[in-house]
Amino acid sequence: MKLASLKSGRDGKLVVVSSDLAWYADAGHIAPTLQAALDDWDAIAPALANLATDLDHGAIPRERFHEHDAASPLPRAYQWADGSAYVNHVALVRQARGAELPESFWHDPLMYQGGSDGFLGPRDAIPLADESWGCDLEGEVVVVTGDVPLGASRDEALAAIRLVGLTNDVSLRGLIPGELAKGFGFFQSKPASAFSPVFVTPDSLGDWWKDGKLHRILKVDLNGKPFGRADAGEDMTFDFGTLVAHAAKTRALGAGTIIGSGTVSNRDSDGGPGRPVAEGGVGYSCLAELRMIETIRGGEPATPFLKKGDTVRIWMEDDRHHPIFGAIEQTVE
Repeated sequence: MKLASLKSGRDGKLVVVSSDLAWYADAGHIAPTLQAALDDWDAIAPALANLATDLDHGAIPRERFHEHDAASPLPRAYQWADGSAYVNHVALVRQARGAELPESFWHDPLMYQGGSDGFLGPRDAIPLADESWGCDLEGEVVVVTGDVPLGASRDEALAAIRLVGLTNDVSLRGLIPGELAKGFGFFQSKPASAFSPVFVTPDSLGDWWKDGKLHRILKVDLNGKPFGRADAGEDMTFDFGTLVAHAAKTRALGAGTIIGSGTVSNRDSDGGPGRPVAEGGVGYSCLAELRMIETIRGGEPATPFLKKGDTVRIWMEDDRHHPIFGAIEQTVE
């Protein structure tokens, strides 16, 4: 089952989207918004699933689904917490700074709490007031949970995952060092993120969703050229069950909590840092990782951060090369 929110008010209008992303059916008679559906998921999900089946069979009135009409599936959320499940990414950043990677990073996930009172739509522009802030894209996988009890186990956390999707977790790299130096975490350096046009139930992903990981290639294009082709199921140190349980260690999570994987990152086939797609590698899901590798190899970064007019596209494909979640397509303005 694939769900989306068409732009309407602050919280969007819930629709069910066909498996091929071509059509949608209004789900307002079942739940007005995706948050309302998540609040009473056990009762509402079966009705949404029946609607999705009827839609795929053309048995009900339907309308064309246009991704530019979609808000992020949750236009705002009660909670957005982003992890760093791909320790390879963290290791490269620290290596470029000449800093040792603490052993704890391999068994204790990093996580920050981001702003969730308003997300960008999947085709909305990335607002950038000052290019010196170092605007970066970050291609990630996300999950949306139902209610998760305090102290939930990994298995309990996995069972609470309702939906899976993608995000562009925008970062302002030039502001991060100053904020971290204060010892109080991110704030200004983490502006609004954008999410894929649709979120998908784990059962609809079949064998691609296994052991709390999404085993598909995350595709990232920058200015129309292949930039990243990393496998989201590889080199993921912490699966989503572990990430959700980590977030629920000291507090319960409310339905509609979004948990991110952090930047998807693969090592090269020889075990070393990844190579650009143009050189036969799988590339990168953020500019910072490429810049770190350039620093490691040449002493300084050569690739600039995003500038006004740059375009970013983030998506995943099924076996027929059709987008699974739709595409995040944004221009820096």
